[in-house]
Amino acid sequence: MPRYKMVISYDGTSYGGWQSQTNSVCIQDVIESALGKILRNTIKVNGSGRTDSGVHALGQVAHFDAEHPIDTTKTCYSLNCLLPKDIRILELTLAEDTFHARYSAVKKIYQYRLHLDTISDPFKRRYALHVLHKLDIEAMKEGAKHLVGTHDFSSFANQQDEGSAGKDAVRTIFRIDFIPEAGGMILEFEGNGFLYKMVRNITGTLLEVGGKKRNPNQIPTILELKDRKAAGKAAEAHGLYLVKVFYS
Repeated sequence: MPRYKMVISYDGTSYGGWQSQTNSVCIQDVIESALGKILRNTIKVNGSGRTDSGVHALGQVAHFDAEHPIDTTKTCYSLNCLLPKDIRILELTLAEDTFHARYSAVKKIYQYRLHLDTISDPFKRRYALHVLHKLDIEAMKEGAKHLVGTHDFSSFANQQDEGSAGKDAVRTIFRIDFIPEAGGMILEFEGNGFLYKMVRNITGTLLEVGGKKRNPNQIPTILELKDRKAAGKAAEAHGLYLVKVFYS
């Protein structure tokens, strides 16, 4: 059975996240439904990782198997005609039989967008977190330096006793960049993998550092404690984007 790789962009506002759930409409469900209509078969789509309710993607990756070879150009066009306007297939290509959207990934880039103007921009309310108080960006950068490298990120992961965090919470963050933009700031994270809610929990903790609620030098202690309660509250979902997934 030929295997196909998709690169997908979506606005996560109206969905319960990427992964199928019984109590909400999820992006995986919508894509599987559209593919099923086009290929006239039940299709299972596997994503590079789940994104939570309200989280967006610029470059989510997924794969599926088809019973027969398909015309990728025509199928991509048909998919985008059937899908709602807040989900788009950017690329559809034939993949190696051994390719797996999740297990073949070697690193990912996430961005968290902050809106820092005094007055909230109504056009950014779904796509960036509006921070009402002034942030000490330099303190946040100092705190972020302690997170770069290979660490046990248990303190920044939800569901520590389940899933990947319960088995192995060690991950490597290659960089955390602070990118200025008009009216705000983008925190960009590049790493070999991220635990459940890890980026949101790190962002929330750095926001506490920026708001003078924590000292940046507390970050190493938070890592050492391996306790979710030691870190800050998770930043809201709507500011988070899965930007790109890399494969060897």
